[in-house]
Amino acid sequence: MKSLLNIIKGITFSVAILGAVTSCMARKEYERPKNVVDEKLFRTDMLPSDSTTIANVSWKEIFTDPILQKHISKALDNNLDIRIALQSINSAEAYLKQSKAAYEPTLTVGPGYSFQTQSLNTQTGQLFGERRYINQLDITASLGWEADLWGKLKAQEKAQLATYLGTVAAHRAVKSDLVASIASAYYQLLTFDDQKRIITETIAVREKNLETTKALKVAGTVTEVAVQQSEALVFNAKSLLIDMDTQIQLLENTMSLLMGEPSHTIERSTLRSQQVPVDLKLGYPAQLLANRPDVMRAEYNLMNTFELTNAAKAQFYPTLKITGSGGIQSLDIDHLFSVNSLFASVVGGLAQPILNRRAIKTNYEVSLANQETAYLNFRKTVLTAGKEVSDAIRVFSVQDSFIELKQKELNAYKNSVEYSQELVNYGMANYLEVLNASVNSLNAELNISNAEYSKMKAAVELYQALGGGWK
Repeated sequence: MKSLLNIIKGITFSVAILGAVTSCMARKEYERPKNVVDEKLFRTDMLPSDSTTIANVSWKEIFTDPILQKHISKALDNNLDIRIALQSINSAEAYLKQSKAAYEPTLTVGPGYSFQTQSLNTQTGQLFGERRYINQLDITASLGWEADLWGKLKAQEKAQLATYLGTVAAHRAVKSDLVASIASAYYQLLTFDDQKRIITETIAVREKNLETTKALKVAGTVTEVAVQQSEALVFNAKSLLIDMDTQIQLLENTMSLLMGEPSHTIERSTLRSQQVPVDLKLGYPAQLLANRPDVMRAEYNLMNTFELTNAAKAQFYPTLKITGSGGIQSLDIDHLFSVNSLFASVVGGLAQPILNRRAIKTNYEVSLANQETAYLNFRKTVLTAGKEVSDAIRVFSVQDSFIELKQKELNAYKNSVEYSQELVNYGMANYLEVLNASVNSLNAELNISNAEYSKMKAAVELYQALGGGWK
């Protein structure tokens, strides 16, 4: 028995050394594709590149409104998508542990019982001439082990590791999207509040103008047409107010869902109290590989398909498996634990696939196609990231100039309203001019509010596009 154990140890040691050597020779190591990130990935004609990037800054330093910070923290704790992503990480971690266990031998131990009797109509039955009954008891341990000669098991482990890291990156991507969604929705809510204020003030002004128009009609300066048109403007503004209240409630419901809560009123500050960071440092395009969760996930997917290709290629080569079993076996329980009941067997085999070679080749060809697809998706994800950064840069950079021009436009319309109303009072102008100026003034003021929101939203999108929000 001792010599048998020594033989097993010798075979195992030899195969382990051989497996380590051949594994190094057969399996390829992953290398990131060259020229994935172009230095001109961003259109930085508006803002210069810098060695640092705002993506490395915590979202708490970007979104300084304490009420907004409270909403984001609550969403990160309660959001259902984040909790789902965490379960995906748990599943991937379990598969990773399983892949690491593939190097270890499999061992099963258990008792067994079998009953056997032969047919009297068979040659054996006729030989004995009478029916015999055999009871057999055993306690057997079975051992199996596969040598990783060509790095197949190592490749499968690396593939599972890439899958696990991909789920971690996916979790980070959900967090980044959630932070950006909460911030954008919060700023939109403040914008709606501001526009509601503008519309409410406009209603008061238009109702006052309606009274003035009625007085002018009595004085004979204007006709009933002017009165009806003034009244229509009041109704129009009131309908806008109803629509604005609806939009506010719908957005509050959306934010409540993002925070994993039933729909409710959202606490908030004011649009004027918000401060957007002025110094938005871009960093270099290559930093997206370490900061953008979606880019990281795309590369982990490429790593996964690369390693699966390694594993598929290893299927072409022989597989060395060692199996063994041993234990005690007896026809009756009284002699089961006797030395004479011991038994053992060891089988080592080197199997070369022959007839199933087409199936192995198909698997390998499919893995190559999947690897190329993963590379193209990786490249597309990087290009998409560059586009998102460029878009956000453009919108954020021009918004101040846009707001300044819209403010001048608003001032001109307000003056137009005053001048035209003055002329109408003296019977020197048509009241239609007053109405047009009033409508244009309201639209210009609402446009300014929208432009303020667009600037803050662009800052949020630029922060997210550079890979921030999940740290």
